[in-house]
Amino acid sequence: MPARKTTKTSAIKPTPPREPNADRPETDDSPDAPTHAKFTGFADSQLAFFHALAKHQDREWFAAHKSDYLEGWHAPMESLLHEVFARIDEQFPYVELAAPKVFRIYKDVRFAKDKSPYKTHVAGIILARQHGGTTITEYPAALYISVGVGDDGNMTAHGQYNMAPAQLEKFRAAIVDDQRGTELAKICKSLEKAGFRFASGDSLKNVPRGFDPEHPRAELLKRKGLVAMGPEMPTELLTSPTLVDYLAKQTLKAASLVNWLVEATAISTVTGKIP
Repeated sequence: MPARKTTKTSAIKPTPPREPNADRPETDDSPDAPTHAKFTGFADSQLAFFHALAKHQDREWFAAHKSDYLEGWHAPMESLLHEVFARIDEQFPYVELAAPKVFRIYKDVRFAKDKSPYKTHVAGIILARQHGGTTITEYPAALYISVGVGDDGNMTAHGQYNMAPAQLEKFRAAIVDDQRGTELAKICKSLEKAGFRFASGDSLKNVPRGFDPEHPRAELLKRKGLVAMGPEMPTELLTSPTLVDYLAKQTLKAASLVNWLVEATAISTVTGKIP
């Protein structure tokens, strides 16, 4: 069992994982960080801004409506994440949660076939501090949330989408371990009953080489990440302060999975700087 985390005021100030698609300025988790306005809801439950943005993927239109995005979507997402963070932090006693982060709306289109410059959703994340990953998707997330239109709109997720090779090796070893593997299977079964479904950034068609194809947890062994996708968010909550309650409850339901992943896949836990 890892050591219980110390109070955050005594720890070295950490730097969140760098991610090219996170809005600037980055969230500051220092004692002098600015306070955030109380979350009262997003601009509207019909997602009118994002529907319009999907039709107007050009810089001139976005520049003319950027304030609508910042005031109606980006700022509320920051407030929402900080309120959820305050509600869930104590439920992760062995995990240091990183300061909430809101992703940039600008796409990285360097290697994409679709060159449209803007995402049609606003998204944010609360990560667990952990060594081992090199990209933001290789860190366990207590909560990922996106609000908008399209395939990536209106979703919540909890877990680790991808794993670096060393993390994946530890993940598979934990799955075949009688105690830890059985614990994970029970967690997954409980979350499925609560309406969650599972996903990962990549998976194999067959059990990886060196493992029993008939292993009782063979389906988990095929995964290269493990994320619990929450039930669909009720759209009427998007304009209500009660969305904080909803997300906090959903995140706490998945806390056992996140805690398991942090312990299972950590190369070493972090109290200082994250690369």
